[in-house]
Amino acid sequence: MGTVTTFDPVTEHERTRAALAAAIPRLVALLRAVPDPDAGSGVPVWSVGDVGAHLAAVYLGYTSLVPPGEEVERADVLPPGGGTFVERITAMNARSVELFGGEERAKTADFVAERGETFPCVTEGLAPDTPVSAPWYGDLLFTLATVTGLLLGEPLVHGLDIARGARLPWPIGDDGARLVLGQSMPTMMAAAPDPVRSRGVRIAFDLAIEGGPHLAVVVDDGTVTVTRDAPPRAYDCRIVASPTAFLLVSFRRTPIWKAVASGRMRAGGRRPWLAARLGRLVAGP
Repeated sequence: MGTVTTFDPVTEHERTRAALAAAIPRLVALLRAVPDPDAGSGVPVWSVGDVGAHLAAVYLGYTSLVPPGEEVERADVLPPGGGTFVERITAMNARSVELFGGEERAKTADFVAERGETFPCVTEGLAPDTPVSAPWYGDLLFTLATVTGLLLGEPLVHGLDIARGARLPWPIGDDGARLVLGQSMPTMMAAAPDPVRSRGVRIAFDLAIEGGPHLAVVVDDGTVTVTRDAPPRAYDCRIVASPTAFLLVSFRRTPIWKAVASGRMRAGGRRPWLAARLGRLVAGP
């Protein structure tokens, strides 16, 4: 069943802040090095320029929330109407590309550079469990630690999308991937059970990321509960994965079969074949 480990939320939050501060200049340099913003990206429906616009909109939205400071017209950022968690994210992603068009599209690198520096400044000294409301996610209440992890994931994953289209290098690194998974995945996975595929399903996954974090993911008839460093219990399936591999599988940038074939993900436990179902039970845009 494994040994229970614990992590220091304050230390890990500070490490995530430092990783985010280091990732922003890399992302800005990548955006400025793109030879053709109209080239296709790692996101099939978006160009490289679209991904840059999305990133600019992300930093516009988040730096307006923590702490309440600059007013941003919600109509400019939020998708209209309600909908499920995944439907709202999908609408928000589509809206984000529209926010930076025309001449503003050429300035996304400068905007990301400015707002990327703003976020660590306005959150300096705040506790990792500071509540943060991100309206585009509906009524779900985040913590600052979760938001910081999400913001770190944006340059890591979308930087790869840009680099794939621009044919430029973009190493992610396991340390950064671990921080994203530990800080944001427990909240995001629990918020997005697939309402159809998870109905009537009861499976307990032991998800061990090499070097941490260690997550207990329990699917129970339409709900998903994610507990970090959970007490020992019986699991149906154990998944061991490298941090970068699981990050890219989670964001649907790498098919799970490829991660398994390369040895970067392994399944065990009483019912190892259930590993392939985890990505279907948790929905995504």
